[in-house]
Amino acid sequence: METVINIQELSKSFGSNHVLRHFNVQLKQGQNMVVLGKSGSGKSVLIKCIIGLIQPDEGKISVLGQNIPDLDHHELDTIRARVGFLFQSNALYDSMSVRENLEFPLRRHRATLGNEQVNALVKEALENVGLEHTIDMQTSELSGGMKKRIALARTLILKPEIVLYDEPTTGLDPITAKEISTLMRDLAKKYQTSSIIISHDLNCVKIVADTIVMLIDGFCYAHGTYEELGKSQDIKIKEFFE
Repeated sequence: METVINIQELSKSFGSNHVLRHFNVQLKQGQNMVVLGKSGSGKSVLIKCIIGLIQPDEGKISVLGQNIPDLDHHELDTIRARVGFLFQSNALYDSMSVRENLEFPLRRHRATLGNEQVNALVKEALENVGLEHTIDMQTSELSGGMKKRIALARTLILKPEIVLYDEPTTGLDPITAKEISTLMRDLAKKYQTSSIIISHDLNCVKIVADTIVMLIDGFCYAHGTYEELGKSQDIKIKEFFE
């Protein structure tokens, strides 16, 4: 399988806080990788480095063949159109309807599309998450689970090759969290996307992960499947699965 993200010797510190220490990992095409770690361990910093929102201190971050720290603003925008990002807070625009939220990335990155094409993509995106009836609702009218689904629809509307998820089930009740996790897995298969999922929700991890990377003390401490890591006798790993 082709490598779509290759991270080598990635380091990032904030003052005396060494968040990432010579971190190494590869994401293969079509793979769902979960980065598992405690709160504050650097998981969100990692994916923000991947998408160019944070500049690393050292290391290489190759995304679809391009080294992210070397790119200028225009080049970053081009790459970001190929990489979807689901923010923990959803980052929906409160002043816009659901339709307008979904149209926004299309108007910005697919300016040549006609209205019929835009409408078709919005309809498909809402069908994917089972919320066709919300198209003209305001985001303030949506429940937490519905907002997460709309955010997911917006993330996928450009048909990205890679999707980065930052704590996608945080703040959701267990049933809704399971529904979102299953939806993420199913849509990844449908569109053959590669994904990095930042999470400490083991129920989500078990559903979506093809492979898991343990981010401990800034390092890629261990990696394997859910079953493999769940059987580990290493105390630093066991505490996540107990």
